[in-house]
Amino acid sequence: MPVSLLRRALTIGVMLATCGMTSNTLATTASRGTIALVMQSNGPNADVDQNIRIRLEGRGFTVRMLNQDTPASNAGDVRLVILSSTISAKQVSAGWRELAVPLLTWENDLLDDLAMTGKRLDTDYGESRRERFVWLVNAPHPVAAGLPAGATNVYRKQAAMNWGKPGLGASIIATLYGQPEKAVIFTYEKGATMDYESLAPARRVMFFLGNDTFTNLSGAGIKLFDAAIDWATGDR
Repeated sequence: MPVSLLRRALTIGVMLATCGMTSNTLATTASRGTIALVMQSNGPNADVDQNIRIRLEGRGFTVRMLNQDTPASNAGDVRLVILSSTISAKQVSAGWRELAVPLLTWENDLLDDLAMTGKRLDTDYGESRRERFVWLVNAPHPVAAGLPAGATNVYRKQAAMNWGKPGLGASIIATLYGQPEKAVIFTYEKGATMDYESLAPARRVMFFLGNDTFTNLSGAGIKLFDAAIDWATGDR
């Protein structure tokens, strides 16, 4: 091996050892596939979406950041699409509803467009402004992250939560504390009946986050977020 290449290899080895990593670690880190995160690129909460990107990349995913007006057909070959609530629902291109790729969102204004709930604001979907706890009702489900049933503190301080009333084919994982009719985490398996008798073209997940609440998640909240991602991608 030429001296220059040998020096480079030794330098990389020292850097990896300093970080407590090996070449196998790096290979694993980049092995979980690509997630498309659709957000408002120049919006006031773009930094929150960047924190989500960092979390996902830290768990081994490659993240493709897409602006809200990107056509669904341009998502590319991804394992999961995430529609952040930082987007403006009126600016989102059509096509996400029919996309045969797993999809996760916390934008309540898109739930009806995605056929994940009915169409009535504040009846079929909406936002609760000051919440801290959810009520886990389906502890055996993988998205419950192994947490026990009952009240779970998911925020470090009170903040907004999005919710919806899903169709009969959904699995409800958690509801607003004290409001069992408002689901804050629910899922559809591929082929399950959503609202309007629509069938889910791939896995669908609703999570409760607001525009700026990801960084407010408690330890339990992070576990639930990670579990939702893993289930949607088929890793749970």
